[in-house]
Amino acid sequence: MIKVLVVDDSLFDRKLISFLLNKHEDIEVVGMAEDPYEARQQLAELKPDVITLDMLMPRMDGLTFLKKLMKHLPLPVVVVSSVTPANSKRALRALAAGAIEVISKPKADYDAKEMEHDLVTAVRTASVANVLSHTGDIHKAGEQSSRYGLDKSEIFRRSKCELIAIGSSTGGTRALEFLLPQLPEDIPGVVVVQHMPPVFTGQFASRLNNLCRVEVVEAKDGDMVLSGKVFIAPGDKHMIVEQSVEGFEIKIIETEKVNHHRPSVDVLFDSVANVAENKATGVILTGMGADGACGLLRMKEKGCYTIAQDEKTSVVYGMPKEAAKIGAATDILPLDRITGAILKHVKPKKLELIA
Repeated sequence: MIKVLVVDDSLFDRKLISFLLNKHEDIEVVGMAEDPYEARQQLAELKPDVITLDMLMPRMDGLTFLKKLMKHLPLPVVVVSSVTPANSKRALRALAAGAIEVISKPKADYDAKEMEHDLVTAVRTASVANVLSHTGDIHKAGEQSSRYGLDKSEIFRRSKCELIAIGSSTGGTRALEFLLPQLPEDIPGVVVVQHMPPVFTGQFASRLNNLCRVEVVEAKDGDMVLSGKVFIAPGDKHMIVEQSVEGFEIKIIETEKVNHHRPSVDVLFDSVANVAENKATGVILTGMGADGACGLLRMKEKGCYTIAQDEKTSVVYGMPKEAAKIGAATDILPLDRITGAILKHVKPKKLELIA
């Protein structure tokens, strides 16, 4: 039984969230709090497995409470908040601070049934998440990564890579915020699918752009994949890569969900396998489910170098586990070693001239 504490200043929302969760036999709402102070009083007594948390509350906002919670009593937190541009920024900061998932409260085009599915899935995912990996190990990884040096002669011996494809889900925003800032400005073009609601992807790309040496943008239909640039798939749309006369071109499509996701990692990886063959690198990061595993295998079968994040540094060891299980990963690596492994398989243009 997953025990949940619901924290929200709206009585209506507290009752709605509790009702939707209590409908499921494996979940029990053990308490409700209208603000973080009341929640703090209930934590010791109720010992919840998961907390659902609103962002905007009186006396103490959700983000401040989350940071205090992660410092003193790390617990899986699912942010349940209204979707507005301002709230999407707060939600991304919450993910960076340690929240496991962010889902939207119902609005005109997002009904309670859809919310129930997302909420229940998020709570179940959070209940098995590696919170310590999410909040602590990533910083240790950062310390280690600076010692993971690159031998230029080894880079020179590796095969040419013209495209890097990355897929991630739960915990992936934090993993990407660690991984992408390490990429050099002349890295081959990078295409990324991160499972997240539509309103968040543009804000997430903007946030990453401020952290990285490379340029990070939300992908648009017709974008050319250029070196030194990272493209984040827009929420609720699939992203594929096609070959054009000018190089690799991004197409944004709105076909049916794949593996219950849109965008889907499998859709992206399949397209990369079809057009890039052995000139691409594929990376699958932390996330629940199996999306991306089969696509990564197809990339490997085409001769691509493929990486799956390891269990210790994954918030949820689902997607990379499934990839490893079917032999889709050339290497299974901790987060702090993935960038170095990618760079060892990139042959910079300046070295091509020497060859």
